[in-house]
Amino acid sequence: MCNYNALIHRDDTVYILGDICHHLSLEEANNIIGKMNGKKILIRGNHDKKYDEKLFDEICDFKTVPLNGKYFALMHYPMLSWPKKNSGSIQLHGHIHADMEYNRKNKEEGVLRYDVGVDTNQFCPVSVKQIIKFFEE
Repeated sequence: MCNYNALIHRDDTVYILGDICHHLSLEEANNIIGKMNGKKILIRGNHDKKYDEKLFDEICDFKTVPLNGKYFALMHYPMLSWPKKNSGSIQLHGHIHADMEYNRKNKEEGVLRYDVGVDTNQFCPVSVKQIIKFFEE
């Protein structure tokens, strides 16, 4: 959690794409989530529990958001197709516990899909600016 709170401030909005506290009891999970900075929006994953809903500003299964001039489709699972895919939207997901090579391969193949899981990203949250920069370089 120190990586998270070192990068996320109280007023930041954080989209958590599932499995936030896998392998923890519900009590442990709620305790950790309560200490996390930011406005938290949970996109449910397959290992998510019935967390205390007051710890989140929103809980859903799928969400689309325009951020920093880009359109993002957010889901726990990687998708083959998503809203505005052919117009440059980026799909963000978790679930597969890949490494950064997965994201690089998607980029090389022209697929605007990015695994934001912490295990793929040096156990740190990834900002929208980082993701946009990744695809523009």
